[in-house]
Amino acid sequence: MFRLEQKFHHGGMGTLWKVSRADIATPLVMKLPFLLPGEDPLTIVSYETEQMIMPRLSGSHVPGFIAAGDFDGPYVVMELIAGRSLLDRLPELPLPVGEVADLGARIADTLEDIHRQRVIHLDLKPSNIMIREGNGEAVLLDFGLARHLDLPDLPGEELEGPIGTGAYIAPEQLLDIRNDRRSDLFALGVLLYFFATGTRPFGEPRTVGQWRKRLTRAPLPPRRLRPDLPPWFQEIILHCLEVDPRQRYQAASHLAFDLRHPELVRLTARAERTAAGGMFAALSGWLRQAHARVTIAPVPIAVGEAAPIIVAAVDLGEEDAALTQALLATIERLATGEPGARIACVNVLKLPRVALDESEDEEGRNAPPRRAQALGGTAGAAAQSADLSRDRSDRSGCGADRIRPPQPCQASDHGGARVVESAPLYRQRVGQDRRRSAVLCHGGAGIGPRLPCAGATSPPLPSADPSPLRRSRTR
Repeated sequence: MFRLEQKFHHGGMGTLWKVSRADIATPLVMKLPFLLPGEDPLTIVSYETEQMIMPRLSGSHVPGFIAAGDFDGPYVVMELIAGRSLLDRLPELPLPVGEVADLGARIADTLEDIHRQRVIHLDLKPSNIMIREGNGEAVLLDFGLARHLDLPDLPGEELEGPIGTGAYIAPEQLLDIRNDRRSDLFALGVLLYFFATGTRPFGEPRTVGQWRKRLTRAPLPPRRLRPDLPPWFQEIILHCLEVDPRQRYQAASHLAFDLRHPELVRLTARAERTAAGGMFAALSGWLRQAHARVTIAPVPIAVGEAAPIIVAAVDLGEEDAALTQALLATIERLATGEPGARIACVNVLKLPRVALDESEDEEGRNAPPRRAQALGGTAGAAAQSADLSRDRSDRSGCGADRIRPPQPCQASDHGGARVVESAPLYRQRVGQDRRRSAVLCHGGAGIGPRLPCAGATSPPLPSADPSPLRRSRTR
């Protein structure tokens, strides 16, 4: 049981509360997302992504994970970081070169730490970085748009178009590439440029078309804005901001080393660049963009690291034992040949165009999640039929009847299939008649019928500008 003590932030996607629990001495913060009907799907997907990734991260460069709720009581509780956000430093910009280099090195250390844990942040910006009191370590916040290479990429699967913050997003992210750790190094290059000059290298673009300009146009060299910048610092910044990931730093540790040892930085033509380039450079950039899917695509993830999905359509309205057995047998056959397969059961919930609100029963539970709970039972049975389940004696924290799981679910290997126990996937589909919505549940091995997932009621038809679904705030 957590005690709400103080609300200290109210944003567009949720609220933050300082909380406490009798058995935990560490200061805690609770994130309460807005998951009401009609809310931005980005809020829902971000919540699921964060509660899926945070338990698998460790170390002092991320907040310690404590607990998470489900869709009946959504929340995430984590360590409250004592320190200062880089967002608070914006009025002080530009900062001295030595201080920017020191901050950049500490942030690069943090990125190296999470990259070693197979996580890419993909939304690095000042508001998502804290500096701890005492030791001065950088801490990354908000993993709602992040990618864990061993888990489903929910933002990439659920949201169309580029996902990120326009001022910091990497070129490859504009091409829907979300599996390259060098994307975080591009964002760190933007931050170094901004903190050294007081100006963002690509401005504050508001549309995807404006975002895409970075595929063809190089930023103005920072020494044009601040002539006292040493050549080595411009070399580092422009090295991070290369369009092609293969021409950037290849690891955050390399960047951290250069920032701490400027005398060892090898200077190239980047260090002496004085202009963003003329017509020839723009033409070259346009040709590069035309072939971008080939030229800047990073090395793909190995097949063994993929997360294939086996989707089964389930009719919850009729009991048909023969059909159920045939379905389970088919899933078993497919799962045997698909390493790392996840099992997803899908059902269609028909909604009347005009009717009384029947979204809650007498106990206050939503109808779509109840439907999804039944799908969870089918998915659990399918996982057991495919012989992917193991004894649940070590998984007491994975059940839906526990709002605060005492320990996170982990990935496990069974035979030739790798099972990732993830948060339920929330998928929305909008038909032309606006009367149908899909309900999808990830059963996964070992999740079984105790773990329901959320159903989706049809949201309003999207507007002509879908950009709010794929942008977070610039700050």
